[in-house]
Amino acid sequence: MSTSIKLDDEIKSRIQNIANIKERTPHWLMRKAITDFVEREEAKEVFKQEAISSWIDYKETGKHVTGDELNHWLDSWGTNEANNLPKCHK
Repeated sequence: MSTSIKLDDEIKSRIQNIANIKERTPHWLMRKAITDFVEREEAKEVFKQEAISSWIDYKETGKHVTGDELNHWLDSWGTNEANNLPKCHK
């Protein structure tokens, strides 16, 4: 699939400059930028949907872990006495 995009002269010049520095073509640079953007946006959407799902689950069940419980668990990471993941409760 071929797609066109209109860029002003300033941004074209900036892209060419970066492409020269990286020893890549402007085409490669733009494809990389678009790919990185799409991957970031997809990851943000997955995170958002997981958060919404968690919020709905919490509203339905009331089950949760407190911040202190979570911090206590995280503080034990990498120690000889690492704690188990705290259990959700009401």
